[in-house]
Amino acid sequence: MAALGGDGLRLLSVSRPERQPESAALGGPGPGLCCWVSVFSCLSLACSYVGSLYVWKSELPRHIPAHADGLQAGGHFPSSTAAPAADHAPRSWARCLMDMRWLRNQVIAPLTEELVFRACMLPMLAPCTGLGPAVFTCPLFFGVAHFHHIFEQLRFRQSSVGSIFLSAAFQFSYTAVFGAYTAFLFIRTGHLIGPVLCHSFCNYMGFPAVCAALEHPQRRPLLAGYALGVGLFLLLLQPLTDPKLYGSLPLCVLLEQAGDSEAPLCS
Repeated sequence: MAALGGDGLRLLSVSRPERQPESAALGGPGPGLCCWVSVFSCLSLACSYVGSLYVWKSELPRHIPAHADGLQAGGHFPSSTAAPAADHAPRSWARCLMDMRWLRNQVIAPLTEELVFRACMLPMLAPCTGLGPAVFTCPLFFGVAHFHHIFEQLRFRQSSVGSIFLSAAFQFSYTAVFGAYTAFLFIRTGHLIGPVLCHSFCNYMGFPAVCAALEHPQRRPLLAGYALGVGLFLLLLQPLTDPKLYGSLPLCVLLEQAGDSEAPLCS
């Protein structure tokens, strides 16, 4: 061994086979077997999450008009299970903490949904699809998981069939968009707390009452406020989610180990 000298050691180090990226080991170009396993695992997670709501038989609906995702019976107004808008006294918030519907909408649903649909699914999808496609693929499972509300509304005859399916299509659309946003936050910050807080805040606020704002006597200031909010959101999204502010990013480390060190969302 000593006779090899420095040149021989360099030769041995050069001739050692390089580590193949994990994506190449999954079956060459296109999704391999492991990627299909990841997709079916995500689908199983979504079904298991929804199925857990039906473990105990109950005559009460799993879907109520003021649903945890902010779409109300009228489709526009904030959740009636949130704290009263005109009464934010400590006693009012204490009553909310004793209300199981409020706890479900503001604490349990945001925490469990972000844990399942972001923290568990993204690490399975990202090595196969890359971070960008995973951001838009993962929310599809989140949107599909809300289709069980169709059966609940049909069971309790809460509306006409056409209205129920229209509401479900609209709900799928905005839950998918929201899911992409929280997936983006999870990747860029490396923490689950941001998506959970955003989820809880959106449940509390409900869907923007744009139609009501158009009919309001002070509609110009209201619409200007909407426009200002959208502008500030777009302006501050990138700088406030700069990965340099949050330290190590678990998904980016996972992709580096899989051989993809140039993920744009990681920088």
